Amino acid sequence: MITEEILRAVLGSFFGTVGFTMLVHSPKRACLISGIIAVFSYLVYWGFLRAGLSEPSSVFLGSFLGSLIAILSARKMKIIGTVFLMSVVVPVVPGLALYRMMAFLGQNRISDGVALGVHAMITIAMIALGLGAGALTDRILHTRRKNSAGKKTP
Repeated sequence: MITEEILRAVLGSFFGTVGFTMLVHSPKRACLISGIIAVFSYLVYWGFLRAGLSEPSSVFLGSFLGSLIAILSARKMKIIGTVFLMSVVVPVVPGLALYRMMAFLGQNRISDGVALGVHAMITIAMIALGLGAGALTDRILHTRRKNSAGKKTP
């Protein structure tokens, strides 16, 4: 049961992200790497969630660790970081929750819609915080590496 769930998560994350990168015309050499980063990010999220951590915390950690890998990959491949950061976001975006929220609001089930909307906004905030924390951590570590190599920082 768990292996089927993991397989579904891996395949969904990988092919969903690769498809999305193709849709937005990312460089072809970045598509497979984006899919791999998405799988890693989603598995971190899924693993922490299965271990009993709250969903917002799991989303934050998946986004944080995924963003570190995305930024390092972008630097190594000399591609703009947004291409790879997008792959961290795609698997955890609460699209279904937002869709259901709108459906509930349309059916005049206001309290259900608001509850789902708040949950979706918390998830979106955790994604943004995770990406920001990853970028900040990389900036701090990258600056320290430059300083230790004797280069000046801006």
